[in-house]
Amino acid sequence: MTTILLAGTGAVGVRTARQLLETTGVEQLLVTDRRPERAEELATVLRAETVPFGVIPDAVSAVALAVPGDAAVGVAREAIRRGISVAAASDDDDGIDALLALDAPARDTGATVVVGCGLAPGLADVLARHAANALDDADEVHVARVGTAGEACETALRRARRERPTEWRADGRHFERRLGPELVWFPDPVGARECLTVATGVQLLHDAVPGVTRATVRAAEPPRRQRAFAARRRAVDDWGAARVEVWGWRDGVRDALVYGVIERPSVAAGTVLAVAAARVAGQLIDVRLREPGPGSRGLGALVEPAPFLAELARRGVKAAAFEGVAVA
Repeated sequence: MTTILLAGTGAVGVRTARQLLETTGVEQLLVTDRRPERAEELATVLRAETVPFGVIPDAVSAVALAVPGDAAVGVAREAIRRGISVAAASDDDDGIDALLALDAPARDTGATVVVGCGLAPGLADVLARHAANALDDADEVHVARVGTAGEACETALRRARRERPTEWRADGRHFERRLGPELVWFPDPVGARECLTVATGVQLLHDAVPGVTRATVRAAEPPRRQRAFAARRRAVDDWGAARVEVWGWRDGVRDALVYGVIERPSVAAGTVLAVAAARVAGQLIDVRLREPGPGSRGLGALVEPAPFLAELARRGVKAAAFEGVAVA
């Protein structure tokens, strides 16, 4: 019996739970949260079972992590120690680095850790790999993102926009001087947004397309929250987007491909996390893996883009090619 433990019941966790319950082959969903009352509330609605936070029952096939930072890393370590695979929707750079650092222990116990299973990082990295596959030689990749999937995501994004930005060059990650925002055009209903270069996800983006000599990630400012609950709720449910631009060579000509997705960030992230968790639990075998086997890797480095994107489209999260003003 395939049993998946979902840790986290915020905006992303709720969407992940619904997607997992609709996944053929996932026979049982367990729910946990640092706030037990939230886990109980979600479990009651979905008729699932709850477990104390940090506890991983013996029957669990995989763990889906929709909690931020140290909490996600702690649960991941325990799962790895038990040889249980993990999919994590991390979107802060420290958390991403800590999860990638679990590669050696994951290999030792035979566990797979999928890092950055969200909109960006996550789906954006898969789109970057998909675009690179269509070129003879890809050498630049640039991602821009808009929107947040809940309060923890907003906090991480605001911190990333304050911290020193990073971009990938041929010899590794480089810390850059903070420059002003750049106007990036997204399709309607998002439109034009001013985006700042950030460090979050640059490593995962490079790992998805390892041959590139330059990779950047830019992020728009999150919507400003008001004190009223209704206004906060609207901010969470606003449309978001990821825009992926890959430059390279095709048939001897310099060319660029631009892919993107428009979706509510919590819906996109929850769907991506559910598909990744179900796959490492042994389901959705049509979603092929580029690098099967244990270890800790980013989503874009792990999955074959086309079947993964097809599974997301079947669930209502659809990417498309579009044209617009260059990100970089």
